[in-house]
This record gives sequence, structure tokens and C-alpha cells, in this order.
Amino acid sequence: MPEQHPIEGLMKTAMESIKEMIDVNTIVGDPVEAPDGSVIIPISRVACGFAAGGGEFEVSGESKEGGDESQMPAFGGGSGAGVSVRPIGFLVTGNGQVRLLPVDGNAVIDRIIDLAPQIFNQIQSMFISRNLKQTQNMAQDVSQTPDITHTPTS
Repeated sequence: MPEQHPIEGLMKTAMESIKEMIDVNTIVGDPVEAPDGSVIIPISRVACGFAAGGGEFEVSGESKEGGDESQMPAFGGGSGAGVSVRPIGFLVTGNGQVRLLPVDGNAVIDRIIDLAPQIFNQIQSMFISRNLKQTQNMAQDVSQTPDITHTPTS
């Protein structure tokens, strides 16, 4: 089995550290039940970055003064990682509805999108009730029209 390169060890260590920091509970938090029975779930945005690098060096034999120079490592490198967790909103469930309440104040468009199904249902029910009323009025008009039959006279 070939020997592992030192940069692989650095990368593995950094990636394991990131894995320990981030799990599903970081993005979707633990649910909290409110007194009215609704459930509130915090939602966050997680971003992470990772970098690793290194170089191999030659080992020099002697210094200018004739003595042995301290040997430099055959490999030098480093790695780093960063994680950013930003709350974006709360998922609220209750009364048969699910809503996303955003944290930032500039969420008018998100709120409109959230309310769009309710608005469409109200508009649809208005059209249905108007059409039903028109149909009833037409039926009433037909029933009130006198039956005029024309019999030819000879």
C-alpha cells in the first residue's frame, strides 16, 4: 500500500472538523411548540469554505559556516476551514397551514409568494359565487317568463 502524502492528512483533519461542526440540526433547528399548539422550527443558511496547500523542500547538507544546518522538513503545509451560520427564518405550522416567517425585514416579495395560494383561492371562490348567482338569476328569469303559445287562427 503506498504511503499517504502529508497533504492528505491535513485535508482529512480539516474535513473531519467541518463534519463535526455541521449537521442537519445546524440548518433545521429543533422544533419548539408554542402555547397555542403551533410548532416553530428555526431555519438557517450554512456556508463553509476549505483551503489546503503545501510544498516539498529539499534538505540542505551544510551551512556556510561549515556545520550541519538544521534540516528543513521535507514537506510544509497547512489547511484551514471556515463555517458561517446565518438564520433566515422560522417555519411555523399550525391550523392546517405552513408558513415561513423570514428574519430580514425586506421580505415583502417572500410574503407575497407565501400568501399567493390563499389569494388565488379567494379570487376563485369569488368567481364561483358570482357564476352561481348569475345562474340562479337566469333560472329565476326563465321561471318567471310567461308561457306564450301561439295558436294559429283559421
